[in-house]
Amino acid sequence: MELWDIYDSNKQVTGRTMKRNDWCLKDGEYHLTVLGVVKRKSDGRFLITKRVMTKSWAPGWWEVSGGAAQAGETSLEAARREVLEETGLDVSGCENAYQFDYRRDNPGEGDNYFVDIYRFELEFDEADVKPQEAETDGFMLATHEEIKAFAEQGIFLHYDSIKKVFE
Repeated sequence: MELWDIYDSNKQVTGRTMKRNDWCLKDGEYHLTVLGVVKRKSDGRFLITKRVMTKSWAPGWWEVSGGAAQAGETSLEAARREVLEETGLDVSGCENAYQFDYRRDNPGEGDNYFVDIYRFELEFDEADVKPQEAETDGFMLATHEEIKAFAEQGIFLHYDSIKKVFE
Protein backbone atom coordinates (compact mmCIF):
# COMPACT_ATOMS: atom_id res chain seq x y z
CA MET A 1 0.00 0.00 0.00
CA GLU A 2 1.39 3.36 -1.05
CA LEU A 3 1.32 6.12 1.56
CA TRP A 4 1.64 9.86 1.09
CA ASP A 5 2.78 12.41 3.68
CA ILE A 6 0.23 15.01 4.76
CA TYR A 7 1.46 18.62 4.73
CA ASP A 8 0.11 21.76 6.38
CA SER A 9 -0.61 25.01 4.53
CA ASN A 10 3.05 26.07 5.00
CA LYS A 11 4.21 22.92 3.17
CA GLN A 12 5.52 21.37 6.36
CA VAL A 13 5.15 17.62 6.95
CA THR A 14 2.61 17.00 9.73
CA GLY A 15 3.87 13.52 10.66
CA ARG A 16 0.63 11.97 9.44
CA THR A 17 0.10 9.99 6.25
CA MET A 18 -2.75 9.08 3.96
CA LYS A 19 -3.36 6.14 1.63
CA ARG A 20 -2.81 6.83 -2.05
CA ASN A 21 -5.89 8.42 -3.65
CA ASP A 22 -7.85 8.26 -0.39
CA TRP A 23 -8.95 11.92 -0.74
CA CYS A 24 -9.47 12.35 2.98
CA LEU A 25 -7.69 15.66 3.41
CA LYS A 26 -9.36 18.42 5.37
CA ASP A 27 -9.21 22.00 4.18
CA GLY A 28 -5.70 23.25 5.03
CA GLU A 29 -4.13 19.80 4.55
CA TYR A 30 -2.20 18.84 1.43
CA HIS A 31 -0.27 16.07 -0.27
CA LEU A 32 2.76 16.68 -2.48
CA THR A 33 2.97 16.01 -6.19
CA VAL A 34 5.79 16.65 -8.61
CA LEU A 35 6.22 17.27 -12.31
CA GLY A 36 9.51 16.49 -14.03
CA VAL A 37 9.98 18.31 -17.32
CA VAL A 38 12.76 16.80 -19.44
CA LYS A 39 14.53 19.10 -21.90
CA ARG A 40 17.00 17.79 -24.46
CA LYS A 41 20.05 20.04 -24.45
CA SER A 42 21.03 19.72 -28.12
CA ASP A 43 17.80 21.04 -29.63
CA GLY A 44 15.80 22.45 -26.70
CA ARG A 45 12.88 20.08 -27.27
CA PHE A 46 10.83 18.73 -24.39
CA LEU A 47 9.92 15.09 -23.80
CA ILE A 48 6.15 14.71 -23.48
CA THR A 49 4.06 11.58 -23.22
CA LYS A 50 0.54 10.74 -24.29
CA ARG A 51 -1.76 9.25 -21.65
CA VAL A 52 -3.22 5.83 -22.40
CA MET A 53 -6.88 5.78 -23.40
CA THR A 54 -7.74 3.58 -20.41
CA LYS A 55 -7.04 6.45 -17.98
CA SER A 56 -10.21 7.57 -16.23
CA TRP A 57 -9.07 11.20 -16.28
CA ALA A 58 -7.78 12.97 -19.43
CA PRO A 59 -7.24 9.88 -21.60
CA GLY A 60 -5.22 10.62 -24.73
CA TRP A 61 -3.95 13.97 -23.44
CA TRP A 62 -0.30 14.99 -23.54
CA GLU A 63 1.68 15.60 -20.35
CA VAL A 64 5.08 15.66 -18.68
CA SER A 65 6.17 13.04 -16.17
CA GLY A 66 4.82 13.38 -12.68
CA GLY A 67 2.99 11.94 -9.74
CA ALA A 68 2.73 11.95 -5.98
CA ALA A 69 5.66 11.95 -3.59
CA GLN A 70 5.57 8.86 -1.40
CA ALA A 71 5.79 9.11 2.38
CA GLY A 72 9.34 9.95 3.45
CA GLU A 73 10.41 10.89 -0.07
CA THR A 74 11.68 14.38 -0.94
CA SER A 75 10.13 16.13 -3.89
CA LEU A 76 13.40 15.86 -5.85
CA GLU A 77 13.56 12.11 -5.18
CA ALA A 78 9.94 11.80 -6.30
CA ALA A 79 10.55 13.78 -9.49
CA ARG A 80 13.59 11.68 -10.39
CA ARG A 81 11.67 8.46 -9.66
CA GLU A 82 8.65 9.52 -11.72
CA VAL A 83 10.78 10.48 -14.74
CA LEU A 84 12.68 7.18 -14.54
CA GLU A 85 9.50 5.10 -14.15
CA GLU A 86 7.60 6.87 -16.91
CA THR A 87 10.37 7.46 -19.48
CA GLY A 88 13.31 5.23 -18.56
CA LEU A 89 15.60 8.28 -18.36
CA ASP A 90 17.88 8.64 -15.34
CA VAL A 91 17.98 12.35 -14.47
CA SER A 92 19.83 11.94 -11.17
CA GLY A 93 22.93 13.68 -12.60
CA CYS A 94 21.06 16.86 -13.55
CA GLU A 95 21.77 19.90 -11.38
CA ASN A 96 19.69 22.95 -10.44
CA ALA A 97 16.50 21.26 -11.57
CA TYR A 98 13.98 22.89 -9.20
CA GLN A 99 12.00 25.64 -10.94
CA PHE A 100 8.95 26.64 -8.84
CA ASP A 101 5.87 25.32 -7.08
CA TYR A 102 2.19 26.04 -6.81
CA ARG A 103 -0.66 25.02 -4.56
CA ARG A 104 -4.10 23.75 -5.52
CA ASP A 105 -6.98 23.96 -3.05
CA ASN A 106 -10.12 21.92 -3.74
CA PRO A 107 -12.37 22.80 -0.78
CA GLY A 108 -14.52 19.93 0.43
CA GLU A 109 -13.04 17.42 -2.05
CA GLY A 110 -10.25 16.04 0.19
CA ASP A 111 -7.68 16.52 -2.60
CA ASN A 112 -5.55 19.58 -1.88
CA TYR A 113 -1.98 19.46 -3.10
CA PHE A 114 1.30 21.22 -3.68
CA VAL A 115 3.07 20.73 -7.00
CA ASP A 116 6.85 21.07 -7.23
CA ILE A 117 8.08 21.64 -10.78
CA TYR A 118 11.51 20.44 -11.95
CA ARG A 119 13.25 20.83 -15.30
CA PHE A 120 15.92 18.29 -16.05
CA GLU A 121 18.24 19.19 -18.92
CA LEU A 122 20.28 16.40 -20.44
CA GLU A 123 21.37 14.86 -23.70
CA PHE A 124 19.58 11.70 -24.83
CA ASP A 125 18.47 9.90 -27.97
CA GLU A 126 14.90 8.87 -28.72
CA ALA A 127 16.09 5.25 -28.43
CA ASP A 128 16.92 5.96 -24.76
CA VAL A 129 13.26 6.71 -23.97
CA LYS A 130 11.38 3.69 -22.64
CA PRO A 131 7.79 4.81 -22.00
CA GLN A 132 5.87 3.04 -19.25
CA GLU A 133 3.32 1.06 -21.27
CA ALA A 134 0.65 0.99 -18.54
CA GLU A 135 0.72 4.80 -18.34
CA THR A 136 1.64 6.08 -21.79
CA ASP A 137 0.61 5.63 -25.39
CA GLY A 138 3.79 6.99 -26.91
CA PHE A 139 5.93 10.09 -26.63
CA MET A 140 7.30 12.94 -28.67
CA LEU A 141 10.03 15.54 -28.46
CA ALA A 142 8.13 18.80 -28.77
CA THR A 143 8.97 22.46 -29.04
CA HIS A 144 7.36 24.94 -26.69
CA GLU A 145 5.18 26.07 -29.60
CA GLU A 146 3.92 22.51 -30.18
CA ILE A 147 3.14 22.10 -26.48
CA LYS A 148 1.33 25.43 -26.46
CA ALA A 149 -0.72 24.31 -29.49
CA PHE A 150 -1.75 21.12 -27.65
CA ALA A 151 -2.75 23.30 -24.68
CA GLU A 152 -4.82 25.55 -26.93
CA GLN A 153 -6.59 22.41 -28.21
CA GLY A 154 -7.29 21.49 -24.58
CA ILE A 155 -5.20 18.30 -24.68
CA PHE A 156 -2.12 19.16 -22.58
CA LEU A 157 -2.32 18.76 -18.81
CA HIS A 158 -1.39 21.57 -16.41
CA TYR A 159 -0.13 23.93 -19.13
CA ASP A 160 -1.49 27.14 -17.62
CA SER A 161 0.12 26.31 -14.26
CA ILE A 162 3.52 25.30 -15.65
CA LYS A 163 3.99 27.15 -18.96
CA LYS A 164 6.93 29.22 -17.69
CA VAL A 165 9.00 26.03 -17.28
CA PHE A 166 9.07 25.71 -21.09
CA GLU A 167 10.57 29.19 -21.61
